[in-house]
Amino acid sequence: MISDQDIRNRLLTARLPAMPQILIKLIEHLQADDLGMPELAELISKDAGMTAKMLGVANSSAYHRPNRVIGLEQSLVSLGTDMIKTLVISESVFQTFNNFPHSGSTDLRPFWKSSLTAALVARDIARRLDYGHTEEAYLAGLLHNVGRLALLATAPKEYAFNFTARDDEDLCAVELRTLQITHAEAGAWLVERWNLDSFLADAVLYHHEPGERLESAHPLVRIVRLAHLLAHHPEDETALGQASALCGLALDESLDLLAGAERQVDKSAAYLGIDLAGADEVPQPPAYAPPPADPVQQRLSEEVRNLVLVSEVGQTFARQQGETGLLESVVRSARILFDLETAVVLMENPTGQALVGVPVGEHQRIAEFSLPLARGGLVIEAAAERKPVFVGRGVAGTSLAEEQLLRMLGTETMVCVPLVAGARCLGVLIGGASNWQAELLRKRERFLLAFGSQAAGALETAMSERGYARRQLAHVAEEYREASRRLVHEVNNPLSIIKNYLSVLDGKLARNEPVQGEMSILNEEIDRVGSLITGLADVQPSAAPRATDVAKVADDVLRLFRTTGYVPEAVQIVADMGGNATEVEGDADMLKQVLVNLVKNAVEALGAAGRIEIVNRGHVNRERKLYLELAVSDNGPGMPTEVLANLFTPVRSTKDGSNRGLGLSIVHSLVKKMQGLVSCRSGRAGTSFEILLPVRGGASNLPAAQTRALDSV
Repeated sequence: MISDQDIRNRLLTARLPAMPQILIKLIEHLQADDLGMPELAELISKDAGMTAKMLGVANSSAYHRPNRVIGLEQSLVSLGTDMIKTLVISESVFQTFNNFPHSGSTDLRPFWKSSLTAALVARDIARRLDYGHTEEAYLAGLLHNVGRLALLATAPKEYAFNFTARDDEDLCAVELRTLQITHAEAGAWLVERWNLDSFLADAVLYHHEPGERLESAHPLVRIVRLAHLLAHHPEDETALGQASALCGLALDESLDLLAGAERQVDKSAAYLGIDLAGADEVPQPPAYAPPPADPVQQRLSEEVRNLVLVSEVGQTFARQQGETGLLESVVRSARILFDLETAVVLMENPTGQALVGVPVGEHQRIAEFSLPLARGGLVIEAAAERKPVFVGRGVAGTSLAEEQLLRMLGTETMVCVPLVAGARCLGVLIGGASNWQAELLRKRERFLLAFGSQAAGALETAMSERGYARRQLAHVAEEYREASRRLVHEVNNPLSIIKNYLSVLDGKLARNEPVQGEMSILNEEIDRVGSLITGLADVQPSAAPRATDVAKVADDVLRLFRTTGYVPEAVQIVADMGGNATEVEGDADMLKQVLVNLVKNAVEALGAAGRIEIVNRGHVNRERKLYLELAVSDNGPGMPTEVLANLFTPVRSTKDGSNRGLGLSIVHSLVKKMQGLVSCRSGRAGTSFEILLPVRGGASNLPAAQTRALDSV
């Protein structure tokens, strides 16, 4: 058994490789979230090996026509940002750790296969969780077992057998007993040497921890735990179910992610030049030379690679902002992927009667071009039949309009690719090519259709977002109109009071009586009108709640109504505060609006005679929150059932005049803004509105006698 100090000394002196500079720079950029294509190109061009890798993948049949070599810049554009990041991370890790001591004498194919599986699964889990750093999750999955390589390098004799053993808790126990350190601890120690601003080392360290210990762990730790189980223990449903729940996934969802990753592992390894053949079995020397490549298998492989590329293209489209940027990306991607000389887009017009040109890039004149759907033609056939169609000069069936398109594009042949999203064809992508290129494009028909489908899906989403924005604008306009109607209704109240007081003022001035009280009320109501109008344009959040004295507001409201001719002589209005505390949290002007509306409605309901009361019923406790209950009651005839059922909804009432039927909806809105509650009881004995307003200062300062429980209002 090796001592703890001995194994750690060996790790320090084993000259384990440090993280390559290109990967360090990549992670730094990813953490800053500012890595664009120019930065990627500059980063990769400094590494000859990485540059060769990018050129090799980009010039494969999945990304480009195999008989023409393209340079680094075009290679990076054709690969896409996501694929470049994946290749840089993977290639850097494989180059680094394949140089570990003793790695050349050990079959690492099973190790890399499980690591790639965990990386792909971790990336897909991160996307499901909307985790912001999917590349970090991929790297964590790829490195989660790197400690096993480190232990093999530092203790080859002691660890050679354990390196091929099943990766589980029993292995960790054996490692502790023989080496005094687990591969999880060794891997975390190695990652920590890189001084990353990340939880990556924690993800490596805790990937064998049981689920109950990871409930509050960082998302990256939980992601890697689930990825490890899927890559190494897919049969352990109990542990998988627990780890899946930690990531918010069902067990079936996790297993689906594993199935998807397993389909991608061989493709990812092929891109990186890693041969995983026989990774799951003991290697045997070949008994004969391998047979020549099967052309059918080669074709299948190319189709699979095309599907991968289409997925990458779809992600590129999804990142574009607005329809214009998206269309530019579609045209640019089509020219690169299919080696087109030029490309334009025709979209179905709003009436669905024609395909019209969309000005993108150099072809602005295409905006004047239109092809009526009813007249048919080869381009229309591509949209109608949902299939690529080739149009050439002098080909039978070519219309004059299509010849114009050929002249506009300055090309011998054009390929028309339908942009199909679901059951709808949004338009046609038209690419210009030479005759010999057209023959190659005919062999890539499925790829063309898949590309058109990805472009159409992204366009449909962009168009839906534009429609949503228009609906939002209409909604805002309707809200403003509703606010305006409410303002007119509310302004009418103080204007009516001002009008009545002017009549009172006129009589007092004629009798040479003092008018200071009336002038004060007029000033208050004029200020209230100004406040209401200002509030229409006030979009700022209200300040912290202010203290309001309910008794004072009630007295102000009574003073308004008592001294005007608005209230009939036989209608009595009284306020009773009952000796209760009267301070609440809320705006005094809002409360005044509420009481004015309710009293005004009560006056109109009573007619020539009756009684209106504003009563403070003391404090109530509702759902552990303390309120003051204020009631506005009348002894009128009550409300019909159908009116009571829609009481706080703005409707057209039976009252004469405009802007009627809004008062109680405004009351409801104002009470809600004050964090209060309002309800109504009505019957033959009259109508009562009960308002609960938050108490100022809380329950701790209140006598028990003033507090009562209220279960419902």
